[in-house]
Amino acid sequence: MSAFQAFRSALALTLPLLFGMSGLSQTSGATGEVAAAPMPTATPSLLPPEERDKLYPFYMPMKGLHAPAVQLKIKCDASRAAGREVYDGRGADDLYGRVEGGFEFVYEALDSAGRPCVYPFAPWMPQIVGPLGGTQYIYRSSIPGKQVTFRTRDEWATIDLRLFDVGAQRVHFEMRDVALDFPGAIQPMGALHLEVVGTTRPGLLTAVLRRSRIYGGKNGVFVPSGQTMLYVEDSDLAGNVGTQPDQQHTTYINGTLVSHFRNTIFHGQQAWQDVASGHQLKDKAYLRIYENVTVSNRSTVTTASAMPLIDASAYGFTWSDGLRIERVRPAQSPRDTLVDLRSEMLYGDPASYPWSVLADGSWHMPADPLTVLDKVYLSVFVNTQVSSFRTEPYLFALRPQGTAFEPGGTALAGTDRTTRQQQRIVSLAFGTSGDLARVYSPEGWTYTDPKLPAGAEWVLNREAFIRHALGLVGR
Repeated sequence: MSAFQAFRSALALTLPLLFGMSGLSQTSGATGEVAAAPMPTATPSLLPPEERDKLYPFYMPMKGLHAPAVQLKIKCDASRAAGREVYDGRGADDLYGRVEGGFEFVYEALDSAGRPCVYPFAPWMPQIVGPLGGTQYIYRSSIPGKQVTFRTRDEWATIDLRLFDVGAQRVHFEMRDVALDFPGAIQPMGALHLEVVGTTRPGLLTAVLRRSRIYGGKNGVFVPSGQTMLYVEDSDLAGNVGTQPDQQHTTYINGTLVSHFRNTIFHGQQAWQDVASGHQLKDKAYLRIYENVTVSNRSTVTTASAMPLIDASAYGFTWSDGLRIERVRPAQSPRDTLVDLRSEMLYGDPASYPWSVLADGSWHMPADPLTVLDKVYLSVFVNTQVSSFRTEPYLFALRPQGTAFEPGGTALAGTDRTTRQQQRIVSLAFGTSGDLARVYSPEGWTYTDPKLPAGAEWVLNREAFIRHALGLVGR
């Protein structure tokens, strides 16, 4: 058994212990109306999938959503024979490729022999027209917990939700029990591409993935900048097939509000022997939450990437518990860090950041940074494990802030000329173990297993941490 397989086995065995109810709210499903019933007494991960699917993160507002105006049910055997969707009941011809008011695609989970259905095409995505406020776009299996697979070598295969100039409208996307297996999809930005742009406060896109597997595209998952909250649970993000592996990634989250991954595995990043290549998780969300997440640089069809496995922004907030990192030997000399908290560029809307990202004289770190954790950009990593082919020199690198933006852009200059006291970023690590010599690189305000002062205990509470981070930007 490989180290990665061992990680997956351990993941399955520990789920009942690691997944509590805290931080989830309950809704009544497609309507989005909040249920009056109290939270169930059972641990959510032990609930049947159809009950689990009614639970959403507490910070994700699910009121005001409408049931999809169009529901289409797709038959398995007939669709496989035709090589396209064949509908059970109402078809799509009268839509003329356009949907107003949202849609729900329900794919038959089993074929006539009782086996999980494999559809030999990519799912159809209609053009979205009309008012978007409160609309939902849902892809799901007909049987909760029974995964359907879409498998094709089409170079354009993708699910691409295309919504432009959304403004202040509220939109929800959800995909449940779906596997996208697109090994030839070298053209789309993502096997799953949530191309929802032009959102402005209080507008919001929420996207939820449950029990899904995604492989293909230039990035397996690609989410552009915007007022977006992404929540992924119980999923396998299995890599990309792009032809520029130094610029493309297994998952690329670009300047969103929230990225929240729970019980999820990242691996399969494309690489070249003579290029350091991309990352398993490139995550530039304002708030990042990792719960029981495994990240491996084990590739699917190429050599392993030599880059850091997680490339995150130093700006904003990160809360992690149970992160597992696996590094196998790449063809190149690997980069020293495994999790790179980078500061040379600002992603997303500058208004989403409560303080300047520049070291411009507006901040001077007090003598004890642990007493001002509520006034700095903060990352907290609890119970991180490292498995590597070598003893890593360090796990985390926290990069310094710069002094100005490059003309006409969002890249920062002067990151090599700022003082330690000018930095308004702190990182904490508790309970780190594995193949590493030290936890942090020498840069920045970093602390390993610190004793927190009275009043700072909130940083170890996920819900309190999330409320603090989102409260700073009025969400």
